[in-house]
Amino acid sequence: MFRSRANEEKAPATKAAVTDSKQPRDPQAPKGRPTPKRSEAQSQRRSVARTPTNRKDAAKRQREERRQALERQRQALASGDERYLPARDKGPVRRYARDWVDGRFNVAEFFLPLAVVILVLSVVRVPAIQNIALLLWLVVIVLIVLDGAVSGFRLKKRLSERFPDQNKRGAVAYALMRSLQVRRLRLPKPQVKRGERP
Repeated sequence: MFRSRANEEKAPATKAAVTDSKQPRDPQAPKGRPTPKRSEAQSQRRSVARTPTNRKDAAKRQREERRQALERQRQALASGDERYLPARDKGPVRRYARDWVDGRFNVAEFFLPLAVVILVLSVVRVPAIQNIALLLWLVVIVLIVLDGAVSGFRLKKRLSERFPDQNKRGAVAYALMRSLQVRRLRLPKPQVKRGERP
C-alpha cells in the first residue's frame, strides 16, 4: 500500500522531466549557440546602451534626432544635395523642373517688386496716378497669367519628352510656384545660371 503510493508520486515527476527536456531551448541562453564575434557583441552593447530607459530620455533623444534631420535638410536646401531634400523636392523630374525655371526669366518673379511700386503709386492722392496704378495691376496680372500658361505648356512638353516613364504629377505646378518666388529666395537654391539649359 505504501509502495504503490510512492511509485505514483515518482511517476509524474519522471514524466515532467521528460516533457521539460522536449521544450525548445531559450535562444538567449549562453549554451547551444556559437559565441558572437567581438564586433557583433560590441554593437549589441552599444545599441542597448543607446536605448533610452525612461520617457524623458526617449523624448530628448527624439528631439535631438529631429533637430539633426532638420539641420541636414536645411544644408541640403542650400547645396542641392538630393539625399536630404524634403519629399516634395526629390527626384530627377522635380530637379529638372527647378533647373528649367531657374534658367530663364519669368514675369512672375518680378511680381513682388512691381506690387510695391504699384501700391506706392496707388497711395498718391492724384487721380491720374491712381488710374495708372490700377492699369499697371491689370497689365501685371495678365502678363503673369500668360507667362505661366506658356511656361506650363512648354515645361509639360519637355517633361514628357525627357521622362516618358516617370511620374510627372504635380511637377508643372511645382515649377510655376517656384517661378513666383524671387530667384535669390528660392529653396532649394538655384543650381543653374540664367540662360543655361538644364
